[in-house]
Amino acid sequence: MAQKKTIKKEHKEKQPEISIGMIGHVDHGKTTLVQSLSGKWADTHSEEIKRGITIRLGYADISLYKCPKCKEPQCYGATKKCLSCASECELIRKASLVDAPGHESLMATMLCGATIIDGAILLVAANEECPQPQTQEHLMALEMIGLDKIIVIQNKIDLVTEEKAMQNYNQIKKFLKETKFKDAPIIPMSALHSINMDVLIQTIQEKFPTPKRDLTKDPIMLVARSFDINKPGTAIDKLQGGVLGGAIKQGKFKQNDEIEILPGCLEGKKWKQLTTKITSIVAGGSRLKEIYPGGSMAIMTELDPSIVKSDQLVGSVIGHPGKLPPVWNEINLEAHLLKRVVGAKDKLIVEPIKKTEFLMLNVNSAATVGIVQEISKKSIKCILRKPICAEKGAKMTISRRLGQRWRLIGYGIIKEH
Repeated sequence: MAQKKTIKKEHKEKQPEISIGMIGHVDHGKTTLVQSLSGKWADTHSEEIKRGITIRLGYADISLYKCPKCKEPQCYGATKKCLSCASECELIRKASLVDAPGHESLMATMLCGATIIDGAILLVAANEECPQPQTQEHLMALEMIGLDKIIVIQNKIDLVTEEKAMQNYNQIKKFLKETKFKDAPIIPMSALHSINMDVLIQTIQEKFPTPKRDLTKDPIMLVARSFDINKPGTAIDKLQGGVLGGAIKQGKFKQNDEIEILPGCLEGKKWKQLTTKITSIVAGGSRLKEIYPGGSMAIMTELDPSIVKSDQLVGSVIGHPGKLPPVWNEINLEAHLLKRVVGAKDKLIVEPIKKTEFLMLNVNSAATVGIVQEISKKSIKCILRKPICAEKGAKMTISRRLGQRWRLIGYGIIKEH
């Protein structure tokens, strides 16, 4: 019994307990809010900095504090010292933020991020009409993957009049009324100036409880980033193995665990499974001996850095050897299509899926293209350009190429061949 208490305490103090997705239309303030909460600018890729948008999934860990002297909501904050009375605050929880792209051309990346979160913060700019195309698309994606906990931020209230803010608020309410998130809290904020930050943190505490985790299951980790941490010119004997970042879906991993990575890497024309060892684990800014579900994390491995660089293993699944779900090169999907294309300005009707059509398919943290080979009444068979590792019965979102963009048109459930 004492051992369980020790693990739980360490988990709370050092490892983030939940992952929270930051979603919404491009330039509605997601990355700015991440910075206000964590002090970290999540867009670190050179193209992101140059273009001012999120391209890859961004990550930041946050610590949530409560002042023992102040009243709610002023007692909540993201700093060790209370901003109201300067008292030392109590750490109540750690969380990971996942900053997903809002740009329509990067929808597949957003869908990959959506599968590794426990709750979502939807940002809506008060100085624009609501809903914008990607606001609709992102919310529909969350409904499809089964996420049911969101907080809505009415951002940039410092840029509009009170009358305009109320008009925008009513637009948000009307939009949410048509979704399963009709009762989601709406918080007016200025992410840039941290206005109502205390209210947001209190709401996170109340609306995003830490889910019950089953640590007895075979561990599974979804890879959302992979990279080489060695600087150019590093001596061979000083090189460090590849790093894999993402989130654990179930079970737990330990330092020195032997792991298998599927579908692995492409060698010539074949995909080869990878096996390696976990050399160290980092989560919440700490090095840990064990890692559980909750928050984003990185594991250091003995993999050749060239295999993992530039997110080459994104979409892979990690587990103990022989304990992972099957790898699919072709799949049968029980398809469920929407009536209209989400995010399209002209409310296009979703046409039936056609033979030989190319579809964008997302499952877990993987994105692949499926070429439709056979069609029956409620099932389609697709040949995959890139194999995926997923359990039977897993949900896949389905997007179709319309013009120059992939548009969400429904979801499918993986069936046996």
